[in-house]
Amino acid sequence: MARFVAQRGFMKPLFWSLLNVHVHGKRNLAGMSGPYIAVANHSSHLDGPLVMSALPPRLTRYLATGAAADYFFTSPTKALAPVMFMNAFPVERGGSRSKHRGLSGNLLTEGVPILLFPEGTRSRTGAMAAFKPGPAALCISRNVPAIPIALVGAHLAMPTDSALPKSGRPDVHIVLGKPMWAEKGETARKFADRMHDQVLRMHDSMALATGFPTNADYAAEAERKKVEKAAAEQAALEDSKHAGADRPTARDRERKDNQ
Repeated sequence: MARFVAQRGFMKPLFWSLLNVHVHGKRNLAGMSGPYIAVANHSSHLDGPLVMSALPPRLTRYLATGAAADYFFTSPTKALAPVMFMNAFPVERGGSRSKHRGLSGNLLTEGVPILLFPEGTRSRTGAMAAFKPGPAALCISRNVPAIPIALVGAHLAMPTDSALPKSGRPDVHIVLGKPMWAEKGETARKFADRMHDQVLRMHDSMALATGFPTNADYAAEAERKKVEKAAAEQAALEDSKHAGADRPTARDRERKDNQ
């Protein structure tokens, strides 16, 4: 209860004061109850608090958020805020086995809904990566639905290299999709791809409607920067070679001294 009060009484007002947040699709979750897995694209540290605050209160009272164990749980001090405000629990990245393995499934079995970011890490470019099959496998094994959620503008509001959101209350759109269930006989990989495609469609549809970059736009910009960086590095290498060729060698200096 204390966490829920802190979340609704402090966290949501704080982020809503820093950002101009628009929530879409609340009707898609009307009448929903029981455990679920919320899945969203991930390109900013804003994502978790925004999703937690955007979902209806009745669905977030016990919602737990999966957070990277190697980032948020390296010390009790660093884990304090995520645990207090996000009901965070550690998730191992890269599929490594550890004492945290199985926590997500245990929470769902106990009736606790969870928020996971299937890309596994924040996108440095804003473009979505493929979804890992873990969340889909949990949906199948625990017979719970996935709630697809698209965050539009969060990457621009607070990129991965920023410690704080940009000033001026930038716009961020959060799209809540209809719950998705795995089909009979569907593999985790196929369900993960289907969730990814749904989040991507929601993202790009809202991006086009509100003037934000689409996933393809982010990918193209990332490729442009990659090409520019490679060209700059090649130019620097060529300059270094030319400078070395023009620089007198020890033998040249010796000959000059003997003249």
